[in-house]
Amino acid sequence: MRLTKLGHACVQIGKDDRSLVIDPGSFSEASGALATADAVLITHEHFDHFDADALRAAMAQRPALEVWTSRVVAENLADLGGRVHQVGHGDAVTIAGFDVHVYGEDHELMHPDLPPIPNTGFLIDGEVFHPGDALTVPSEPVPTLCLPGNAPWMRAIDLFNYAREIRPERAFAIHDGLLNDVGLMVMERHLASAGEEQGKEFRRLAPGTSVDLATK
Repeated sequence: MRLTKLGHACVQIGKDDRSLVIDPGSFSEASGALATADAVLITHEHFDHFDADALRAAMAQRPALEVWTSRVVAENLADLGGRVHQVGHGDAVTIAGFDVHVYGEDHELMHPDLPPIPNTGFLIDGEVFHPGDALTVPSEPVPTLCLPGNAPWMRAIDLFNYAREIRPERAFAIHDGLLNDVGLMVMERHLASAGEEQGKEFRRLAPGTSVDLATK
């Protein structure tokens, strides 16, 4: 299995001749991946995770491309009919040959007076977990964690606590598109420190960088 960071919260997961793209939002460079992906997974409707125009264009060019996503995004794409699949916490589905377990219900709180929006995290083949904008802890082991590194709803202590709860074998930072070079340097230090205390590899992948995963 190969994990490729496409920018901000977007990653591509490849296995054999198949691939999934998760959260191709407006901060990512996902057009090339969408041109070849077998399916798209979207955790929630925020623009940095869901670029409706880019996704619709890709689906218009590729009639076989389908989407699995949360309720609000599925409703937004309802005109595409059966090509869009709504999933939620506890679902287990097969997507383009990948076993996908869905965890999480709500986005982390953004405003003290507003209810959270739906957010669905995806565990792929029991190996890679992408939580979207939530600190969801799946009920099964997570060997590889896509670990949010920075967000308006997140503090440095949240990164450490979430890594301690999940205890992955390895973690790669996502959700870092809001940071300048100084911010990235600070985030990478926190990330490395969180990994060091567990004796594991936690690091940031630059956009366009891939890593091969030794799957079980």
